[in-house]
Amino acid sequence: MHSEIVSACAPWSRVIKTGERLRIVDTHGEQAVDFLCYCADDPSERYHAPNTIKKANSILLTKGHSLYSDRARALFSIEEDSFGGHDTIGGCCSEMSNKMLYGVGNRGCRENFLSALADHGLGWKDIVPNVNWFMSVPVDAVGAAHVAKGSSRPGEFVTLRAEMDVLAVISNCPQVLNPCNNFNPTDVAVDILAN
Repeated sequence: MHSEIVSACAPWSRVIKTGERLRIVDTHGEQAVDFLCYCADDPSERYHAPNTIKKANSILLTKGHSLYSDRARALFSIEEDSFGGHDTIGGCCSEMSNKMLYGVGNRGCRENFLSALADHGLGWKDIVPNVNWFMSVPVDAVGAAHVAKGSSRPGEFVTLRAEMDVLAVISNCPQVLNPCNNFNPTDVAVDILAN
């Protein structure tokens, strides 16, 4: 139905209708894609990491899992996934967190989210802990965690089926201060597929 390129470091948003599929393709590999989603009819209902993690019995998402809202309803189901093990705990980078962690206030995914959400009348209070497609945050036995180097291969993808009309919001992560993009942000492709 529709295909486009999301430039390196850029935001993107679109309403995906019930039954349509959103495919995100890491065309060059090693690129993290930060992702939020909301009920299109009432954006006060939005992605909820704890419900998603509890239902999946995992902090890593893949085919067969769903993204749940804070009202415990499925927003998207993961139908296809060539990467496996997408992050649910790392959240998004921001100018402020980059300053806190690395001493450099580079623009981050929070700023991209704010830009995309403004087109839908949403803002700061509407940003919640997000999914990170193609990103890994390993956690060891004592709970230590770190952002791992981007490891997705060129062409890896995830396909999401909308379980209701969903506002999908992407930040094609601009991070260059940790290795989630192997210090080299690149374009990704987005396809909308008919139901």
